[in-house]
Amino acid sequence: MPPARLNHADLQTVVRLAPLVSIDLIIRNPCDQVLLGLRNNEPAKGFYFVPGGMVLKNERLADAFARILKDETNCDASIEHARLKGAYEHFYGNNRFGAAGFGTHYVVLGYELRMTEGTALQRDCQHSELRWWPQSELLASPAVHDNTKAYFR
Repeated sequence: MPPARLNHADLQTVVRLAPLVSIDLIIRNPCDQVLLGLRNNEPAKGFYFVPGGMVLKNERLADAFARILKDETNCDASIEHARLKGAYEHFYGNNRFGAAGFGTHYVVLGYELRMTEGTALQRDCQHSELRWWPQSELLASPAVHDNTKAYFR
């Protein structure tokens, strides 16, 4: 079966009742800086965060990796060019729907990817900007979400 996105009501039910599986992309440039986007949406609205997204039902991890990278940065790469950093858990007291009474729980696979010089990035509608950060600066900044900082501790 092909990958399937849930409709709004079904996704809200899943977020309320179950953890979401997602992929986060720790993208480094040749200067060893890390790409972060300023989030427009909850959870983590208003914070800088690594690009990432949910794995869809019936979607292979390699396909999800390529889709998320393309959607969030307009870049192309395969999962074979990345290194799995590990599995992480992200807990939020709120959710993307603004609904009261439940938060969001992600089980996240963190993949690190090195980009070549001259890679042209393009942000998606979920971010108001993309920016390269030195690792020491992102760890010290209150504008960077703690769940992103966890990839570098």
